[in-house]
Parts: sequence; C-alpha cells; structure tokens
Amino acid sequence: MPKALLDFMGFKFFFWSNEEKRMHIHVCKGDPRPNATKFWITADEVELAYNDDSISAEDLNKIKKYIYANRNTIIARWVKYFGL
Repeated sequence: MPKALLDFMGFKFFFWSNEEKRMHIHVCKGDPRPNATKFWITADEVELAYNDDSISAEDLNKIKKYIYANRNTIIARWVKYFGL
C-alpha cells in the first residue's frame, strides 16, 4: 500500500493495490486496511465513498479539503503507481 500523501491530523493516506479501477484514496489511523474510509478522486472533485472508520463529520471535512488541495499530487502518484 503506497502512501498517497503525507500524514495529516494523524491520518494515513494510501492506495490499496488493485482494489478498484476508479481513482480513489483510503484514509485511516493505525495500520492501513482495505476497508478504511475511502474518497473517490477526479480532476475536479473529491467525494466520500464510505466512512467505515466512523471518522467525525468535522474531521471528514478537513480531510476532504486536504485531499482536494492535493488532488493533483494524488492523481500523479496514482498514474505512476498503477500505470494508467
């Protein structure tokens, strides 16, 4: 599971290999796992897919803004890792 971004607020941001073709990023505290909170990424938007970690709405909002601000980096790292 390659890191997609630097840790933020104690959360880890990572890709889960070959899980889904739609571009996305997982977020969690602790060890990375495939069912961690997930956000879908597009060139224009960040959308919460699911929040299985029960991250608070306040933290989700901050995380979404952090992901949105860094989406170009995420996209570049996704393409480099998955070769798409």
